[in-house]
Amino acid sequence: MVLVHGLWMTPLSWEGWVERYEAAGFRVLAPSWPGLEGGVEALRKDPSPLAGLGIGEIVDHYERIIRGLDEPPIIMGHSFGGTFTQLLLNRGVGAAGVAIDSGPVKGVLGLPLSTLRSARPVLGNPFNRTKAVPLTPKQFRYAFTNTLTEQQSREVYDRYHVPGSARVLFQGAFANFNPKSPTKVDFAAKKTPLLFIAGGADHIVPPSLNKENVRRYHRAPSVTDYVEFPGRTHYTVGQDGWEEVADKALSWAVEQTTGSAG
Repeated sequence: MVLVHGLWMTPLSWEGWVERYEAAGFRVLAPSWPGLEGGVEALRKDPSPLAGLGIGEIVDHYERIIRGLDEPPIIMGHSFGGTFTQLLLNRGVGAAGVAIDSGPVKGVLGLPLSTLRSARPVLGNPFNRTKAVPLTPKQFRYAFTNTLTEQQSREVYDRYHVPGSARVLFQGAFANFNPKSPTKVDFAAKKTPLLFIAGGADHIVPPSLNKENVRRYHRAPSVTDYVEFPGRTHYTVGQDGWEEVADKALSWAVEQTTGSAG
């Protein structure tokens, strides 16, 4: 199993999932994006390895890791990691995919106001494009942890948040204006089962965005499913009750790859 983290996070965000899945007997890999190997504290002090990092380089990095495994893994991605999961499946790697609070791919239209507000600290300044840009605690709470108290949100921020590659966000936000966008997929050709998991209270990727992404796969020959968890934020991989989300993702993926929900 390969877990792919999202923007403004590191593999540490998967810590509960890794432990839970390993306890269930799975070999779990949670590689960082290229340049994020140093961890949270190091990246806060020196985010320069993230500056200019783009979607193509990140997906190439994960593809190399996955193709080096003995067998195709289940791929699970959160936020932009969900976008990358879709792109990896489009490249023919992975046995099944789970996209959690997934960022959209090219062809998904109409960004909601809450999405634009969440991204405004980066997209609002075109000179950010080649920089690594952090969120303030207030911005992070709106985007990731909007149902948590200020203190709870600050604890999450202090443990997990790192500056994010602005180039990734610009590439994702303007994909529909770029004929060669790195987020382009062939929706009708998808041959791998894919589950979208949405949080009902997610500001960055509200359910409407996930549902539109699901509809784009309507002609695909493989299964595309959707599950929504009411009241959950963009921080669903660590928010109280994350175990239910993790268990649903695992049981669905196991059923798709083995034909058994057990």
